[in-house]
This record gives sequence, structure tokens and C-alpha cells, in this order.
Amino acid sequence: MPRSTIRRPSPELDLSAHFRMSDDLPAELTSQTLFQNDRPLEIEIGSGKGLFMSTVSQANPLHNFLGIEIATKYARHAAGRLSSGQNTNAMMVAGNAEPLFQKSIPSESLEAVHVYFPDPWWKKRHRKRRVVNEVSVRNYCQAIRSGGRFHFWTDVLDYFEMTIEMIAELVPEFGVPIPEEEIEATHDLDYHTHFERRSRQHHIPVYRVRFEKR
Repeated sequence: MPRSTIRRPSPELDLSAHFRMSDDLPAELTSQTLFQNDRPLEIEIGSGKGLFMSTVSQANPLHNFLGIEIATKYARHAAGRLSSGQNTNAMMVAGNAEPLFQKSIPSESLEAVHVYFPDPWWKKRHRKRRVVNEVSVRNYCQAIRSGGRFHFWTDVLDYFEMTIEMIAELVPEFGVPIPEEEIEATHDLDYHTHFERRSRQHHIPVYRVRFEKR
């Protein structure tokens, strides 16, 4: 299903603490360079409207969160959500995550990487464009510390099964997939992401796992 349209953040909102273009980032991405502290850093790839970034950063004030979203208008929207909520431990970046993982994120530096409901790129010739692919899983594994986590959720069974098999083959140090349970929503935005909300409201199965690096 295509993404819905979104509104631009209010021009009255100051996004300077919550939004960066990828070209404006420091050469090395750490909690020190981004947030000027040493708290554990978690990254979400493909943050969309920023629901996960907003809720997780409020729930975990002792961690820092960096969201990377390739669509600039969505990254700005998510940054506006963070700014409105005064989330000082979260920031959005507009850009492609792959080169950042290849060049800018130190090895064994991340507490977690989160990928929720990525574009499945249905055609076989386009599968190399998937956010979780043979190159990216190696990069994620290298960036995550021992004991850190990789979370992967999708409502596309084919994508889910191929990812589980690929991780087992290419990065066995991620260990076995650990199922993550569905939690009953208590209000209309009590979901991980807007995509999870839509899938569950339309009774589409969601496949959820995490890996814990050994």
C-alpha cells in the first residue's frame, strides 16, 4: 500500500535539534558527536512519520535514538513530532542509511538497529534495493555491539522468511531469531509504527523478530 500524504511541520517549530540532512552530519556518528553524551545509541532505518521514534525516545530517556528516513518530507515530519514532544534524545536524518553504515558508524558501537515494515520491493530484480539485504545485514552486525539487538518486523511473509534465512547464512553471530509478541493497543496510536497500525486494523499478519548479537 502506498504511503499517505502528510503535512509539513509548522513553520513555528524549531527543528534545528531534531533534523539533519545526511550531508550535514559529522564524519563519525556516535552519541558524542550527535547528542554530546555517552548514552547507548539506537538507530531506526525508515522512520516514516516517526511514531516509533517519538514513543521509544520518550519511554527510554537514558538512550539516544537516530532515525534515518530517505524521504525528506517524512524525515521533516518525524522531526516535527520529536520537536513538539520535546524529545531531546532523538534526531531525524534525511538520507540513505546504507552509506552511513558503511562509512560513518563505528564497529560495535550501537545498542540496537530497528527496521519496521520496510518496502518489500516485490520484483526480483529490485530486491537488492531492500533495506535488509546481503550487504546491509553485514553492516548492521558489524555496527551492533556484542549483546546488542537487531529488530525486524514486516507484514510480507516472503520478505520475512528470506531475511531469516539470509541472516542465518551470512551473519550467524546474530544467533537465532527471537519472536516478539503482539501487544494489545490501548489507544489509536498505541502501535510501533503507522504501518503496524494499518496492518492490524486490516487484519494482516505481522511477523516480528529480534536478534541478539553473540
